[in-house]
Amino acid sequence: MLARVLERIGKGDTLVVVRIDRLARSLSHLLEVIERLEAKGAFFRSLMDPIDTSSPQGKFTLQVLGAAAEFERALIRERTKAGLASARTKGRVGGNPGLRARDPAALRKVRLARQDGYMERLNETAQDWVPHVRRLRPDMAWEDVLRIVNGPLPRERQWTQSRLLRAVNAYVRDGFLPPTVLDRAGRRETDDRLPAIVAAIKGADPDITLQAICTRLEAMRERTPRGRTSWQPSSVKMLLERAERLGLLA
Repeated sequence: MLARVLERIGKGDTLVVVRIDRLARSLSHLLEVIERLEAKGAFFRSLMDPIDTSSPQGKFTLQVLGAAAEFERALIRERTKAGLASARTKGRVGGNPGLRARDPAALRKVRLARQDGYMERLNETAQDWVPHVRRLRPDMAWEDVLRIVNGPLPRERQWTQSRLLRAVNAYVRDGFLPPTVLDRAGRRETDDRLPAIVAAIKGADPDITLQAICTRLEAMRERTPRGRTSWQPSSVKMLLERAERLGLLA
């Protein structure tokens, strides 16, 4: 549900929740969601908490929460280091005895815990990539899907193709995505590639403006049909019309 909301929300919109615990599982997840909203020019408001990113007071509260989260992480790191150092001075070796003995049951338990941790991290970023993969695969090649996924994301949150494929395989294995998304992409005519990309951007946000699509294409470093790096709304409009004729627009 959250992924669909974040996919459809647009510039100037405000996401309103009763309490912040109805939106995010952790403070870091909350800050990530709000960063995604800010990247789209949208705002966040909690009715029961003093957070409203459209006001200076709300932004200040958010900054305080971010600083508190970083402080908490620093404290945990320091306490962990101090605990390990104290244990070493007393001759205690850290770690799981079963792992040191290579016990199969202990190894299996650790492997499952790692898989659970990986899936939890994937769930926190699912809104960035799952809707695109579900909608575009296998009709579009992975390299183009990757460019569309990374288009609105800040550099530090962008995906590599191998990391995206690993995530998709995990979601297919657990039944969150259909196996067909892993099918080989059909061959597309060269002239149809740009209309397909523009249609995919439009499909993810039906209210997006022509100028915003231009900005997205430039962020993806996609060249115009004439090989230029700067896009104009008229070129995007032409590609959208071609996409419609090809049946690429819903």
